[in-house]
Amino acid sequence: MIDANIIGEHTLTDDGRRKSFETEGSVYSWTGPNALARSALVERQERLQYNCEEILGDKNSQNDDLNPESFRNILVDEQHELLYCYVPKVACTNWKRVLMVATGKWPERMLATYDKLIVVRHPLERLLSAYRNKLEAKHEKSSKYFQTRFGKKIIRRYRQNATAESLRNGDDVTFREFVQFVTDDSSNETRNEHWKPIYELCQPCLVNYNLVSKYESLVEDATEVLERMGVESVSFPTKPANSEPTAKKLDKYYSTLTYKQLRKLVDLYKLDLRLFDYSLEDVLGFSLA
Repeated sequence: MIDANIIGEHTLTDDGRRKSFETEGSVYSWTGPNALARSALVERQERLQYNCEEILGDKNSQNDDLNPESFRNILVDEQHELLYCYVPKVACTNWKRVLMVATGKWPERMLATYDKLIVVRHPLERLLSAYRNKLEAKHEKSSKYFQTRFGKKIIRRYRQNATAESLRNGDDVTFREFVQFVTDDSSNETRNEHWKPIYELCQPCLVNYNLVSKYESLVEDATEVLERMGVESVSFPTKPANSEPTAKKLDKYYSTLTYKQLRKLVDLYKLDLRLFDYSLEDVLGFSLA
């Protein structure tokens, strides 16, 4: 079991490169030669902490049941003293390539003293990216796996008068059917990490992430993170492997959903939306009354 109190505690290291923290305000400053001005990463950290306190209140400190399984998505880079929570469909592959990570068991000391990085994305963009890459894409190894594991099940469960070919291949799941599956509360099997809320994947109100990057400013944020880590020989890819969906694509797919389905999605991702300051208007141009 991990002591929940240590997760939000920050201690000063003395190598000149690392940060120092004011525990009460969770505001850190830099004293080394690469000291940087206040940045969006810091602003987001403070905003995340504020949102956690506002939404969860005292529940945020009641974590007696915390265990290592809660942090299965957190990778460790001991060389650079960094913990990184990888979120599928948010450029995690690029970060894995950049970082020398070592997974496995790690002591509580790392939670207290290491930098903690999380990269987030608007949940509705991330959901659409997962659908297009894992279920809609044809003739790709990764999509074939998801079509076999999830596609067949989705078609069998939600499509009336499905053809034998669709039931056999599972490769023509519609976005509407996919959303119906994702928002189905009757089974835990719907919560795959590729569309599971970031709140559940990375425990952002338990782990005090001091480096909060966003997909929209991925390269700029990565440059700053690498500089803070003291890594000079590595550069982050200039473009993610999969480009961000355009407004036209978002409208194309989300316009097929019913009001009830949109409401269910907002409810599913409500903590991600609140904690990381996203809204429905950001991607769809309207809100739900």
